[in-house]
Amino acid sequence: MRYLVAVVVAAVLLALIWLAAAWWRAKTPDSGADVQALYQAPRALPQGPLRVYHLGHSLVGRDMPAMLAQMAGHDYALQLGWGAALSEHWRGPDAVNGYAQENATPRHREAHEALKSGRYDAFVMTEMVRLKDAIAYKDSRKAVADWAAEATAGNPQGQIFLYESWHALDDPEDWLARLPRDLETLWQPDLLWPAARAAGKPVWLIPVGQVLHAVVAEAEAQGIAELTAREQLFARNPDGSLDTIHPNDLGLYIVALAHYAVLYGRSPVGLPNQLNKADGTPAAAPSPELARRLQEIVWQVVRDQPLTGIPR
Repeated sequence: MRYLVAVVVAAVLLALIWLAAAWWRAKTPDSGADVQALYQAPRALPQGPLRVYHLGHSLVGRDMPAMLAQMAGHDYALQLGWGAALSEHWRGPDAVNGYAQENATPRHREAHEALKSGRYDAFVMTEMVRLKDAIAYKDSRKAVADWAAEATAGNPQGQIFLYESWHALDDPEDWLARLPRDLETLWQPDLLWPAARAAGKPVWLIPVGQVLHAVVAEAEAQGIAELTAREQLFARNPDGSLDTIHPNDLGLYIVALAHYAVLYGRSPVGLPNQLNKADGTPAAAPSPELARRLQEIVWQVVRDQPLTGIPR
């Protein structure tokens, strides 16, 4: 009887210790102090087209990687899901909602198999939206570390990138003000630092959220050619209402520009404004004036962000 009581007490104490540690981690954001040195060495920039692998959900989609590939002339593969978390992708196809539908494309390659092949020079991953929910309920810290470690093991010379996305326009918090804050309080401590720690090398940031912040701030303050409001970057639902999270062709163009600038460390100024979607149909094109200014903003944001690894 005493032995049983001792076992129960020990179990309770261990549970309390675990809960206390979890509480402390939640109250003490990861500063990344132990991985900062990884970001001090100069980043090796590609001298030619990359082989790119994209892992994520509908904010990656099929069209954005296709647009990016047209900009860069590179080969790519992907794995998508409906609102899929990185931990769900890790567990395999049965855990990913919409796996069959989203990956019914010749560009699909199963993620674990793709990374273990060592074929890809650049691995780009992103987490589900809402990010706070992913961190709280989908074990984001472990999942992002697992994927970074697997990518490194498959290709030690490859580079790993984290695609920073955005939150819904109708989120209760101010959309524009929240973008810089989320980078510092969510993306860095809960995704970037754990991934770099697991990889043993920098995981570079594709700061799409920060690009959108700069674009919208300028557009709504003074206009950029035909762009004057954030809503013009987002798609429409079948009933005509605004889709508050998924970008339209113009939004996807901006996302692709940001990927290009970071992956290649090269200015996107001068890239074409007319691109095709994944199915070969033309995407709605921004005017030449708008396209050029978007390219300039993207390059400025990417160069000013040290976590892209691009020398100023």
